[in-house]
Amino acid sequence: MTIKTIEDVLFPGIGVRVGKVEESSGELVVEAVSIGRPGRCPDCRSSARRVHSSYHRQLVERPLGPRQVVVRLKVRRFFCDRKSCPRRTFAEQVAGFTERHQRISVGLKQRLYAVAVELGGRPGARLCRKVQMQAGRTLLLGLLQAPPVPARAPRVLGVDDFALRRRTRYATVLVDVEASRVVDVLPDRTAEVLADWLTQHPGAEVICRDRASACSKAIRQAAPHALEVADRWHLLQNLSNALEKTCHQHRSCLRKHAEQEARPFPPKIEPLQDLPRTAMVERTRHRYEDIHRLLEEGQSVNGIARHLNLDPRTVDKYKKTPLDDLLASAANRRPNTGLSPFKPYLHLRLGQLGSQAVGARLFRELCERGFRGHVRTVERYLARFSIGEAETVHAPMPSPSTIAAWVTRLRETLTDEEENQLLRVRLACPDITRACDLTWAFLDITRNLRGTLLQEWIHQVVQDAPKPMRGFANGLLQDLDPVTAGLTLPWSSGIVEGHVNRIKTLKRAMYGRASFKLLRTRILTHP
Repeated sequence: MTIKTIEDVLFPGIGVRVGKVEESSGELVVEAVSIGRPGRCPDCRSSARRVHSSYHRQLVERPLGPRQVVVRLKVRRFFCDRKSCPRRTFAEQVAGFTERHQRISVGLKQRLYAVAVELGGRPGARLCRKVQMQAGRTLLLGLLQAPPVPARAPRVLGVDDFALRRRTRYATVLVDVEASRVVDVLPDRTAEVLADWLTQHPGAEVICRDRASACSKAIRQAAPHALEVADRWHLLQNLSNALEKTCHQHRSCLRKHAEQEARPFPPKIEPLQDLPRTAMVERTRHRYEDIHRLLEEGQSVNGIARHLNLDPRTVDKYKKTPLDDLLASAANRRPNTGLSPFKPYLHLRLGQLGSQAVGARLFRELCERGFRGHVRTVERYLARFSIGEAETVHAPMPSPSTIAAWVTRLRETLTDEEENQLLRVRLACPDITRACDLTWAFLDITRNLRGTLLQEWIHQVVQDAPKPMRGFANGLLQDLDPVTAGLTLPWSSGIVEGHVNRIKTLKRAMYGRASFKLLRTRILTHP
């Protein structure tokens, strides 16, 4: 395309003629006049034939380089000659350039709208200042308009709730699962609100939901012919919670098994070195001397506390407790040095080496196994046995949540150490073993979409499973058809959860403090 005139540069394809361009106070002021065909009446849509008058409009246009552009546009006002129309005159609008009641051009408005959609209010206003576009946060947010909601619901509808204010107010997001697009946002998560929306927007054939009873009630009430699909992720979460409760109820079995596998350290070995004088021991000794010196001078407990900047209860403890007991307590206080996971190996090597054990040698062996502490930490720990402080180290006992995570993960992703610990857990308690076997069977049904085997699995659980697992199975029976559909059909709420995470990101950008109307508009307009 060959550029011939200045209009082709400033207003390509727009019916205006540029009269004059001048610079004023760092701005480019463009004098222009409309030369398009007469417009139509906004009420009756009849074509205009007579000109009433003309006037100038001032509009802000997109910046040109580092300069802002202001257009003084001369437009016409026309008569409406149709007698039945209540409007007598109307101003013309230049297609692609002006809109009614707007002081910015259509092109600038589109650009500001894109900024508002991506960044929002204050961040968008900061960007506009840097690129020479005059727009405040109020103008940017005012450009956001929620798109119209389709009259019919999508064929596959996803439903989930999110918190407007945690534990206080909630809203519901509706997603077209096939198109991965938010359809609407409702101001509450009650069954009545969702049922009213489904009644006004029929057409949903498949509805993916979590296991909330309010959602199920609304579907049965307003869309009884739709197929409900329970989300697989929520099913696995409920199963993991049941397995974790089972492990928590049988922690005594795990503890007993760990005590049986414990390796007692030899009662006493040859002294490796003298017990080090730690900073805590020295501080305790000096504090004891200072407190008793002031007591001999006749000062009170409160007076000593003010003088030494201590708590009066601390001063009273040093007053009544013998020095040897205070020093012993200070010597036994150890910071968290990260040595605990390595103590079983350290005790094993001490049992093998006996009097030949050297702190530096054992320190190097621990470093090869991931220890990140200091050699003095190992030496101080070894020195405790020179005074007869024997210790029994138990094999590390995994927490119930850790056990549940191992069981629900893919077996090939577990390390050898995790496999061995999981085997010890299963050997410790038959109930935990049964719960693990049932969990693996349910995971196989879920991952391979074998929902036809669900009732058989529930029957096995009801017969001899631990109580938390039976509670999970009874919950499945109350929601059997949607759960079976969720374990058979390819539909799930994964796309809906993704949009919920996107909504949380918008809330962190201060939209969580905005009104629900603005938050809804932002959700529906954000790509």
